[in-house]
Amino acid sequence: MKNIRVSSVQFEHIAGDKKANLAKIEHFVRLAAGHGVELIVFPEACITGYLFLRKLSRKELEDLAEPVFDGPSSQALMALAKEYKMTIGAGLVEIAEDGKMYNTYVVAMPNGEFQRHRKIHCFISEHLSCGSEFTVFDSPYDCRLAVLTCYDNNLGENVRISALKGAEILLAPHQTGGCKTPSPGCMGVIEKSLWQNRKANPQAIEAELKGPKGRQWLLTWLPARAHDNGLFLIFSNGVGIDGDEIRTGNAMILDPYGRILKETWKADDDLIVADLDATLRTNCTGVRWIKTRRPDLYKPLTVRTGLEEDIRRVRFGDNI
Repeated sequence: MKNIRVSSVQFEHIAGDKKANLAKIEHFVRLAAGHGVELIVFPEACITGYLFLRKLSRKELEDLAEPVFDGPSSQALMALAKEYKMTIGAGLVEIAEDGKMYNTYVVAMPNGEFQRHRKIHCFISEHLSCGSEFTVFDSPYDCRLAVLTCYDNNLGENVRISALKGAEILLAPHQTGGCKTPSPGCMGVIEKSLWQNRKANPQAIEAELKGPKGRQWLLTWLPARAHDNGLFLIFSNGVGIDGDEIRTGNAMILDPYGRILKETWKADDDLIVADLDATLRTNCTGVRWIKTRRPDLYKPLTVRTGLEEDIRRVRFGDNI
């Protein structure tokens, strides 16, 4: 791995308006190019919009979905990647040749190559399928990148497998925070009026974004994913209105020790930039821990316990 300048973006998407969302992506790519950024990460499903997908019929989703990589949104990302010599990641709804649809994250690289990650734990719609592959690949920066989308990052096994496949930088696009949850003291709904009044009273909404509904919740687990696996981690998230919820932003870039290199809790679209020092991975804690694994003891990790449930039912109960 070499040193690399990276960026994470948070922005408020417009549900179903791919043209407007791609225009925001182009704006931030141009801005990042002025800072010398080589790799930029946008949120999950930011091209199509996210939470409103839950209410769409199969036909409506098919009308919104696109092929990857030949579809117009993928091609728009590639045009930007080549023009600005930057690797760009952004999310959308994909329709595959067999008619299956996925919550997909597209990575366009300036050398003309594409990668995609189909969200492994997809629950937003019964019409979207879950992916079944880990996405770890070589980049133009002499390093291996991985992608895990939102809930994929919650399960430590997914991040560890990505690290075992050689990942050095994890792209972690999300639409999270401000969510309804049964867990006490964990996330929770944010009043829309606080977001709508953010210009007049920024302190009120920023307190929510930094509190247990946003940043505090992230800090209970996100740094551990980077630290335990010796990875740089680029967390990108939606911010603002997403259906009937308020996303909490908190774009964040972490080093392999789980330390925050750069972050924002701005109640608005925002971009952060950080330089990744490749030497930090040299024998860092996570790398050392991986070297001392005892795989012969880990067979129980591959055996069903009988407690497994469909991800959609775990998230939404009977309202699916």
